[in-house]
Amino acid sequence: MTSALPPYIGPYIGRFAPSPTGPLHLGSLVAAMASYLDAKVHQGRWLVRIEDLDRDRNVAGVDQHILASLQRCGMQWDGEVTWQTLRTDLYEAALAQLGDAGAVYPCSCSRKEIQDSQLRLGQASSALVYPGTCRNGLAPGKAARAVRLKTPLRTAPSPDRVICFHDRWHGKVCQDLAAEVGDFVIRRADGFWAYQLAVVVDDGAQGVTDIVRGADLLDSTPRQLYLQALLGLPQPRYLHVPVVANADGEKLSKQTGAQAFDNGAPVAQLLESALLPAARFLGLNLQADSVEAFWRAAVPAWERLLAAKDQSSGPRSAT
Repeated sequence: MTSALPPYIGPYIGRFAPSPTGPLHLGSLVAAMASYLDAKVHQGRWLVRIEDLDRDRNVAGVDQHILASLQRCGMQWDGEVTWQTLRTDLYEAALAQLGDAGAVYPCSCSRKEIQDSQLRLGQASSALVYPGTCRNGLAPGKAARAVRLKTPLRTAPSPDRVICFHDRWHGKVCQDLAAEVGDFVIRRADGFWAYQLAVVVDDGAQGVTDIVRGADLLDSTPRQLYLQALLGLPQPRYLHVPVVANADGEKLSKQTGAQAFDNGAPVAQLLESALLPAARFLGLNLQADSVEAFWRAAVPAWERLLAAKDQSSGPRSAT
């Protein structure tokens, strides 16, 4: 299954979708900056969506801190900010649609049980590929924990199993859903909606045409394309920028101790300590003495970077 890259037709709608589990750090600023610049280059709209479905990890007040940080950096969104916790009726409707199509089933498996199954089947891997244990029904005495989406079986023809798409940074990317993912969770065992379903439903509902985000989500894209097709949603264009790593080579994140870039310092200090370093990480070597001058220089620089990138991207795997 190949997702073709269509030309830009109609209005461009991009988005930045942070989780309120901690303030923005340099890595999240890089993703925000790339998505903002891409919207500006294409004279489009830039939406902000707070992805707060994982209520156990949300930190009170962080959503407002995120929004304030974006504004202090000169990134103003279009329209109203949305919160995923206010949109659960959309996810319920999508699950019902998938259920009516026979595309989902309840699953009782724990993470350890999946790991044990992989070992028994000789499929030891760093990635948990679901072996389909509950696909034909729950075992006696087992209770449903999560809801999984059926993906093509390993015996299915390659065009049905392998999802390919064009990434505007990496070029052609392919993933074999059966071999590399298996049936995946769309409603978690704790009752929360899974990221894969929520992001697809939200992007479709908001009319998002272009998704610019970190390359850590590159291997999620084929699953999202597959869900979009099942739900009858249009497929956005994708661009995955490199992720910022810490000194140990780990992705910079709240879990790895990433520090907030906005500690209330004057905006001029944010320019030097956050905006210019984030731009340099993206390959934009800019000089600016104000936030306004920064964005005036950054937009054409991003356009030139993408033009050069179009000439150099080649095929790769999603994992």
